[in-house]
Amino acid sequence: MSYEKLTTQDKLKITTLKELMESGYQPKAVKEELRQNLIKKMKAGENVFEGIWGYEDTVIPDIQRAILSRHNINLLGLRGQAKTRIARMMTLLMDEYIPVLKGTELNDDPMQPLSRQAQDILEEKGNDAPVAWMHRDERYTEKLATPDVSVADLIGDVDPIKAATLKLPYSDERVIHYGLIPRSHRGIFVINELPDLQARIQVALFNILQEGDIQIRGFKLRLPLDLQFVFTANPEDYTNRGSIITPLKDRIDAQIITHYPETIEIGRKITTQEAAIKDEQNEAVELNELSKDLIEQIAIEARGSEYIDEKSGVSARLTISAYESLVSAAERRSLLNKESKVYVRMSDFTGVVPAITGKVELVYEGEQEGPGIVAQTLVGKAIRSQFDHYFPNPEELRKDREKKNPYRQISKWFNDGKKIDLFNDDSEKEYRKKLDIIPGLKDLVQAHHKKLSEKETYFMMEFALHGMAEYSLLSKHALAKGHSFKDLLSSMLNFEDSSDQDEDFNI
Repeated sequence: MSYEKLTTQDKLKITTLKELMESGYQPKAVKEELRQNLIKKMKAGENVFEGIWGYEDTVIPDIQRAILSRHNINLLGLRGQAKTRIARMMTLLMDEYIPVLKGTELNDDPMQPLSRQAQDILEEKGNDAPVAWMHRDERYTEKLATPDVSVADLIGDVDPIKAATLKLPYSDERVIHYGLIPRSHRGIFVINELPDLQARIQVALFNILQEGDIQIRGFKLRLPLDLQFVFTANPEDYTNRGSIITPLKDRIDAQIITHYPETIEIGRKITTQEAAIKDEQNEAVELNELSKDLIEQIAIEARGSEYIDEKSGVSARLTISAYESLVSAAERRSLLNKESKVYVRMSDFTGVVPAITGKVELVYEGEQEGPGIVAQTLVGKAIRSQFDHYFPNPEELRKDREKKNPYRQISKWFNDGKKIDLFNDDSEKEYRKKLDIIPGLKDLVQAHHKKLSEKETYFMMEFALHGMAEYSLLSKHALAKGHSFKDLLSSMLNFEDSSDQDEDFNI
């Protein structure tokens, strides 16, 4: 009988050591198991890391090489770069079920007993020793490194209560209470944020990584544990609470550097995939491609901002939360105005600000500005970066005065003392009425985007106003309920002719 050809149902019917031996089962190290299953999947053209975007030519090949080399892995990168998710997905490279000696603490292989407990069971029951089956999801253990983690937590300690209950001396290894690492025998053990682990605790990992054994309270105990270690860490220069000590780093075979999405398209895939948008939200709110690009552009601007600590990074969670907030802002507007379906607006991006302020680490200059101002600045920079993909670049028009200025009619209207206040909760009727009053605004959009639907046209009209403000053709001021657009010069002089108040379009 060939064990490899047995179906899952056939394997689960095996309940004793004798039946297991007759099946042709042979013990296999966990790293060899990962390697063999990876080889099978690669030959079959299967993607092990489904849903991990942007790493196809960088991180994933490095992980594949590390697994083929049977290496322990350290995933090094800034926050929000899918390090933990990748580690969790490695369980898909394990056999669906493996046999364990029933009742053992360390998931002992029935044919390769490791613990004293397993040896005693086999000595007592022989070939009738009971066999249980362990699913691959149970073979994954994850521990977040925190300053209070102890050697006892990870490796183990003497349990005086167990010694007293069993009436055993402390010299008997049966009084040991094993920690997380021995209990993860034959599985994947992950330590998240390794630099946060105290140096004296990191030292305790030396023997496990190099010699494969553990030491507890002076016991001369050799446990050749079978483990695949995966560590995750932020760069050492960011995690000021600690670092990976050099001897430990030397014992980790492969250090793989992760990174943020390299293009807006990849970022959009990640955001759309991860955002928790309910079906009723999708039915009530319609987004366009530009609004999704703006969300990703905000993160790009944040990663290059002088106000944000580049060493801390800007997590992909920022775009995910921002996307969810954008949808919810539009949904809230639909509920207030009793509209069954709404189209996204630029004013909905006000709802994105809270998703930004909690996701970025500000430097001193950023703290001086304040998180709210920094967030609004990032949204503005994202608008400016995307604007010239859709409309003529005002900077280039300033340089070449022979070119016709498509913004002149709009600017003139504002220069004559007019202003417009766009509120976040305006009904669709009010919103369109306000935008329609600006001469030349709809013509600008239709001249450069002829095939837009009506709702897309109004979005682009509002986007044009925001873009003109970012290029200093207009002034834009944040209001408690929205934004006010007016002439730049009058805004700078803080002057407003009261005789024009009746011509201002306000509600």
